[in-house]
Amino acid sequence: DHVRRREQALAIRALCRRHDAAFVVNDDLALALEVGADGVHLGGSDLPCAEARRQAGTGLLIGVSCYDSVSSARAAIAAGASYVAFGSAFPSPTKPDAVSATLPLYRRAAAELGVPVVAIGGISKRNIRQVYDTGVRYCAVISGINRAPDPVAAFQQLETILSPFPPGKQAKPA
Repeated sequence: DHVRRREQALAIRALCRRHDAAFVVNDDLALALEVGADGVHLGGSDLPCAEARRQAGTGLLIGVSCYDSVSSARAAIAAGASYVAFGSAFPSPTKPDAVSATLPLYRRAAAELGVPVVAIGGISKRNIRQVYDTGVRYCAVISGINRAPDPVAAFQQLETILSPFPPGKQAKPA
């Protein structure tokens, strides 16, 4: 199983390098370090952020799931998190029982935390602008792409929806 995961991670890393995209391994610091990933994302039951930062040093991005808690995000940042994630932004078929994070929480987090904020959960072309309008500039989209009849077209639609808005500028509702 580890050999297969390592091979998959190396293939994904190569693909990300070709497309100038960051490669973040979910839940597995050892694998992230082994394959030279750009980062690791830690959930609530994974290695604590401070320990991951101690093991990884300063060169690795470390993201932490904070669910619906700005105070947890502040603690993660103090422990060395590079970014924090909240969600589920909307009901999600990937994790139907996920904790819900509200749009006002995203607005507060984007304005106050001083690190990148990632929205996750139920994000699609129908609602990504709502997230973007909070000031959040990073979205993890799973089912909105993977469950689309044409995943490449779904990704391109998401890019098109956000393309008129330069980084750091708040989108205005249409």
